[in-house]
Amino acid sequence: MKQKALIALVGRPNVGKSTLFNRIVGRRLAVVSEVAGTTRDRLYAESEWGGVAFTLVDTGGIEVTSGWHTEPLSEDSEQFLPLIRRQAAVAIQDADVIIQVVDGRQGITAADREVADILRQSQKPIIVAANKLESTKLWDTAYEFYELALGEVFPVSALHGAGSGDLLDAVVSAMPLAAPSDEANDAVKIAILGRPNAGKSTLLNKLIGAERAIVSPIAGTTRDATDTNLKWHGQTFTLIDTAGIRRRGKIDPGVEKYSVLRAIKALQRADVALLLLDAEEGITAQDTHIAGMLIEESAGVIILVNKWDALVKDTHTMPEYEAKLRHELNFLPYAPLLFISANTGQRVNKILSQALEVNEARHQRVPTAALNKMMREAVTRHPPPSKGGRRVKFFYATQPSVAPPLFVFFVNKPEWVNFSYRRYLENRLREDFPFPGSPIRLVFRARSEDRFGK
Repeated sequence: MKQKALIALVGRPNVGKSTLFNRIVGRRLAVVSEVAGTTRDRLYAESEWGGVAFTLVDTGGIEVTSGWHTEPLSEDSEQFLPLIRRQAAVAIQDADVIIQVVDGRQGITAADREVADILRQSQKPIIVAANKLESTKLWDTAYEFYELALGEVFPVSALHGAGSGDLLDAVVSAMPLAAPSDEANDAVKIAILGRPNAGKSTLLNKLIGAERAIVSPIAGTTRDATDTNLKWHGQTFTLIDTAGIRRRGKIDPGVEKYSVLRAIKALQRADVALLLLDAEEGITAQDTHIAGMLIEESAGVIILVNKWDALVKDTHTMPEYEAKLRHELNFLPYAPLLFISANTGQRVNKILSQALEVNEARHQRVPTAALNKMMREAVTRHPPPSKGGRRVKFFYATQPSVAPPLFVFFVNKPEWVNFSYRRYLENRLREDFPFPGSPIRLVFRARSEDRFGK
């Protein structure tokens, strides 16, 4: 039995589903645009009302066949309508409660009636949210939507929040009773990052063995960061598919800009990031930029060279490609590297086990005695820098935290520890404790010699 009810927002394009989604979850997660057809993939988020937790899903607008478009679709959205309808259908199938969002100002359209016909077949509790009623003087107009014969109708303004409380009261009342969960939230969060059209959605689908994200050869298809949970060998994973990150100068204003910001936020909550590269295009400046973001956010990293099946190869191709990649991404020497094909599944089965290893490395603790033994040997092998005849003295080292591992070195002159010596100490640490895929942080703090009895 599911531990939390799933609430699906459905309806024709541009009735305000994404705005209502953001209002309910209390933060801006869904891409919002005045252009119909903006939302493409399903977008999930956890929320609660009155102490009752649930999962809310935003969907793309359901396509209908009666030529109902009253607002122009963006040029690149119309081709996605059949896929959007399939995504909404999956959400409807999974949902415990469905909210049909309609445009209260426009009134009932033929499209609303067709959507209602689709929903009526679900045999699920259905609530109608008559949106865009910013003035309470217009709320009486919401009652015409009872003609849809679905369930209660609530006038709301997703933009201002008016009426959302009454709507959520009804949603919570319609939820099925859920069994309490005794399972700890120990999911390993994995973000899939890369340039547009590198194969992120295809990889996500291959990993879970089901069509969860829209897969399309058109760059920039995935606009929202989406979460998918799965279990593998008893371990729970949360897979986060994200919009492809373009060079800043290539980011279109509006919709895609918010998607890029959302991809960054997805990275900030990830334990492990899969950096997906396109084997055919090779390593680009944008790949190195994204890799730099991974370091800034201290996520574990696995480098995946995708579309490996598309290359004509000989016995030298892989080592030569790896050598070039390691040179271009020399600031990520600790990241494991896999050559994969998301399309055929080549080596995809190695990704989750590798992610577990990286996550364990992010939480690894080095015994204090072993850490200080390493420090003394490192300092003896390569003495620290000196200035004016005085040398940096290392007294003690400790590891106060993990995820990522943080090491604090107590020295007499922390400002004298230059970048080269920091890198040397990190390399020595990794010789004894590899921390595969995990960044490590080194901090140097001042302590007097008298404090340590010197």
